[in-house]
Amino acid sequence: MSTPITTMSTVCESILIFMKEDSLAQSLKKTFESNGYRSIAVTAEPAAYAEAKAAVPALILIDRRHSTPAALRQFRAIKHVPIIAVDGSTRSCSDEECIDDYNNDIDLVVCSQNPRELLARVRAILRRRDLPKESTTHYGAGNLRMDLDRHEVTIDGRHVELTPKEFQILRQFLEAPSRVFSRQDMLNRVWGEGYALEEHALDVHIHSLRQKIEADPTHPRLIVTVRGVGYKLRA
Repeated sequence: MSTPITTMSTVCESILIFMKEDSLAQSLKKTFESNGYRSIAVTAEPAAYAEAKAAVPALILIDRRHSTPAALRQFRAIKHVPIIAVDGSTRSCSDEECIDDYNNDIDLVVCSQNPRELLARVRAILRRRDLPKESTTHYGAGNLRMDLDRHEVTIDGRHVELTPKEFQILRQFLEAPSRVFSRQDMLNRVWGEGYALEEHALDVHIHSLRQKIEADPTHPRLIVTVRGVGYKLRA
């Protein structure tokens, strides 16, 4: 991943790169630093945890073949920091592998040797994060409540643990109850426009979200499927 990329203006975002292979870590570090990002590359888990705790990064890149986000997510300060899993091998990631990664709290899986593609995806995630926040801070539907200030979701007062992407998907539904979202529309809203991600990835997140907020996930009453179109929140 060492293809030269045109240098952009200073971005000043910090990216933590945790790769087992030093050559890959340094290549990624070079790519992001040449495009204005502050990058820290480590190859050992203790170093990754220490760096994450010392200074909260804007985004974390991990090696999908050798790392999981579970240990990183235990630190409260980086609980909602986007994590991208990069596969530096030449083989393709299978659907099952990608689904497992998303279920394990990965925000994006990138199986590509193209540094331009990875850079574009990182920018898309960070752009989405930096959009102005809405003035409304509380949403509700039935017995479900969302508090944006606290970044919490409760059902009947009971806290529900959601991944960052699940939280953002649910927020889109709560902000527009009864609106039907196509899969692509929801992908654009949560991951950013022009973001290359297959629609089945959204289905995985919706399935997981239903498991957490529906009384009977097999017969959802909140997030319902509109056949041939997408999903909506039943008002």
